[in-house]
Amino acid sequence: MSVTVVDTGVANVASVRRAFERLGAEVELTADPERVAGAKRLVLPGVGAFAPARQRLKETGLDEALTRAVAGGARLLGLCLGFQLLFEESHEFGVTRGLALLQGRIAPFPEGVRTPHVGWSPLARVGNGGGPMSLVADRSYVYFVHSFRPEEEDPRDVAARCDYGGGFAAVVRRGNVWGCQFHPEKSSDVGRAILRAFLEEA
Repeated sequence: MSVTVVDTGVANVASVRRAFERLGAEVELTADPERVAGAKRLVLPGVGAFAPARQRLKETGLDEALTRAVAGGARLLGLCLGFQLLFEESHEFGVTRGLALLQGRIAPFPEGVRTPHVGWSPLARVGNGGGPMSLVADRSYVYFVHSFRPEEEDPRDVAARCDYGGGFAAVVRRGNVWGCQFHPEKSSDVGRAILRAFLEEA
C-alpha cells in the first residue's frame, strides 16, 4: 500500500507520516504538483488558518494538482484544516474560496461556545457508516483541535457528526473524497481504523 502526503508547508506532517507507516504503508511526502496529480491515494493535512493555506496551494499549483488527481480517480483524505479546505469557502476572518470538492462553507462556532474545541469527543455515525467509518463503532471518541466547522454541507456527504456547540459534520465522504475534522493520527485505535479503511478500501 502506498499513500502520498501533500506537503503544504502549513502542517505537521511527521505525525501523519508515522501513523501511516505504522499501518505498513509506503509514504511519499511531496510538494511537487505533478507527483500529486499522478498519485492514487492522497492525504491533505493542515493546521492553522484557512486563508494562508489556501494561498499556498494556489501559489504552488497544488490546488489544480489535487483537483486533477481526484478527477482521475485518486482517493483524497483531508485532515483538520485539510478537511476544511475541501469545502467551497471559509468565513474565517473574511471569505476565502476553498477547493470546492465538497458542498458547504466553513464558519465559526455559534457565539457563546468556548473555542477552540480541544479534546476527545464522540462521533455519531450517520447512515450505514461506510467508507471512513466502516471499521469504527458508533460513539467512538476522537481528538479535535479547531475553532471553525462546516455548515450548509450536503447531508448525503456526512458519514459522522459531532455535537459541540450544536451538531456539525465531523467525517465526510463524497465518492473518492474523504475528510475528518479531527486528527486521526492522534486518535489512538479509532484514528488508526479510519486510516486503515482509507488505505484498504478498493
